[in-house]
This record gives sequence, structure tokens and C-alpha cells, in this order.
Amino acid sequence: MAQDPAAGSERNPVEVAREICLRQLAARPRSRHELAGTLRRRGVADDVAEHVLDRLTAVGLIDDDAFAAALVASARQNRGLARRGLEAELRRRGVDPEVATGALTGLDEADDEAAARELAERRLGTMAGLPTETRMRRCVAFLGRRGYPMELAVRVVSELLDVSDEDEANPADLDVSAIS
Repeated sequence: MAQDPAAGSERNPVEVAREICLRQLAARPRSRHELAGTLRRRGVADDVAEHVLDRLTAVGLIDDDAFAAALVASARQNRGLARRGLEAELRRRGVDPEVATGALTGLDEADDEAAARELAERRLGTMAGLPTETRMRRCVAFLGRRGYPMELAVRVVSELLDVSDEDEANPADLDVSAIS
């Protein structure tokens, strides 16, 4: 059975905090903010946490710039997040806004459209046999949850479904509030 590092009151608090951070970093990369939150929840004093986080940053084990760049690349590739979704994910992880902006610099609207089209094609492939309106509504909602702007999602899905103004699923009449 693993021993809780915070349980040993006779242990050096800096050593305990360092072990907590190293264990967290061994599982997956984390931002400084995430590690600070973990240390706070584990009852590590703020001055000890700051000291340990500063030291881990100095030796390169905590690098929010690299963390943000890797998160953007990974979430874009694996989860298909749009720029807006990536911004929200970086904010949720506590990445500094300037660092987040730097990590998102290479992305533009053309990238979002290409990624939205690829996601929509895959998603629509799983909905064969459903009415066009249902496919449209579900796919647009799916793209919206990934951070794509509504107008882009509607346009891409409409093009893929070849929906015109006279078809049964008019994009202008799409009711995404009733997402199923």
C-alpha cells in the first residue's frame, strides 16, 4: 500500500511537496497553476509550494509555454477543438493568457474550417439513416461543443449534407436549442 507523503509529519515539507509534484508530472504534463492547486488541496503551505514550484520551473520540469503548445497540438489533433475551445481549455488549466495567445498564434480561420469539415464528415458518417434535419442539428451541436462558431458549423454541415434553401432542413430554420 502506498504511503501518503503528506501523512508523515516528521518529513521535510519541501521534500513532501516535491514528491507530490513529481508524481503529478509523471502521470501527465501539468501547468504550474494545476500543480499549485494540487499542493493547496494536499495542505502544503503556500511558501513551501511556491519554493518547490519555482525550483521545478528553474530546472525545466514545469514549462507553461511548452505545456500550452503541447496541449494545443494534442487537443487539436485528438479532440478536434477549435480555437475557441482551445482557449477555454488553456484557461481552465490556468495557463497565463499571454502564454495561451502565443500557443494559439499559428491557428487561423482556415485551420478551423478544415478541422470542422473533417470532424463533421466523420460524425455524419455515423448518422446514416437519420433524417437530414436530425443529422444537421446533431452535427452542428457537436461542432459547437468543440468550440466552432455556429455560422461556420452550419455552413460546413449544410455543404456536406448538400442542403439548399428549399430542402427540408433549412439551415436558417435550424433549432439547435432542441439538441438531441
